[in-house]
Amino acid sequence: MSRDAISTAKRIVVKIGSSSLSSRHGGLDVVRLLAFVDAIADRRESADVIVVSSGAIATGLAPLGLSRRPIDLPTQQAAAAVGQGLLFAQYAQAFGERKVVVAQVLLTVEDLSRRSHHANAQRALLRLLEFGALPIVNENDTVATAEIQFGDNDRLAALVAHAIQADALVLLSDVDGLYTGPPSDGGVLIPEVRSAADLTQVRIGGAGSAGVGRGGMATKLDAARIATAAGIPVVLTAAEQARAALFGERVGTFFRAAHKRRPTRLLWLEHATSIRGSLTVDDGAATALRDRGKSLLAAGIVGVSGSFTAGDPVDVMDAQGAVFARGLVNFDSTDIEQMRGRSTQELAATLGEEYGRECIHRDDMVLLRGVHV
Repeated sequence: MSRDAISTAKRIVVKIGSSSLSSRHGGLDVVRLLAFVDAIADRRESADVIVVSSGAIATGLAPLGLSRRPIDLPTQQAAAAVGQGLLFAQYAQAFGERKVVVAQVLLTVEDLSRRSHHANAQRALLRLLEFGALPIVNENDTVATAEIQFGDNDRLAALVAHAIQADALVLLSDVDGLYTGPPSDGGVLIPEVRSAADLTQVRIGGAGSAGVGRGGMATKLDAARIATAAGIPVVLTAAEQARAALFGERVGTFFRAAHKRRPTRLLWLEHATSIRGSLTVDDGAATALRDRGKSLLAAGIVGVSGSFTAGDPVDVMDAQGAVFARGLVNFDSTDIEQMRGRSTQELAATLGEEYGRECIHRDDMVLLRGVHV
């Protein structure tokens, strides 16, 4: 899959970071926003586009008299509450001048980590596209907690792209691509990533710049892994190159997608679930799951951690403590605790026929053996 996939894409998710929309003083840079809006509006003439926009907290800093992004969660939430409306108003006005109807969509991790919520978010976004509207998505920072934050809108953008089966994901930031290391230390731009092997020499830096963002190159690579595993190619480049990136020009870093899209359900299970507990299995069960595509039976379970109910997602760990699979359990944690180590025949005879089945069916399990990049 080449960069032509970007220019021919009919459904694109575009993420823009806080630092790309902010001035040096931390407030919203309207000139930058207008340039971004023009590029998006032009690309919408030949494709559906969803924008994932950071910037709510950064936009709320100046009105609250803050010079930098706050560290504590309540102040971040306060800044987001002030800034989200101001940011969306600017988008609505700018896109309105291009005759584009925009829709504000605020998500928390729960909206994409619970299967029923995930489906609802997916349907809402797709219906907005059917109406010809432009969804502008952001994490709902005002109500998100430290435990359930996405951590950065890069990952949110990848999950949205996965949910709506986008043809391309464009990540816009304050850097013009993926480098082998800091350019000041001799790092060079990597124009294309074909596989994980291309990343072995990459040295990853820290969080975003300008004191307004919370992302970094690590979150962008995480987003690229999620998207490419879903068969979605990714371009990472600077916001100033948005137009060139959206029309398939050779800017930034292009991440090739996996040749085959994985089922949406499995990608959801691997990347978007909130894990409720874990099961530790013996070596025989680990081999059966990894190498032979078997379901997990109670006989192979040696440990149970966490409190969960039937249908919850749990991690599966080997005897060395390494998480290698994830699945939806068929029993509560209290049930599995008394079932573990026992054969299905014994369980059916002593506890009832309903206990003589797998604890996690193979169709409800995904192996965590890495993804395309």
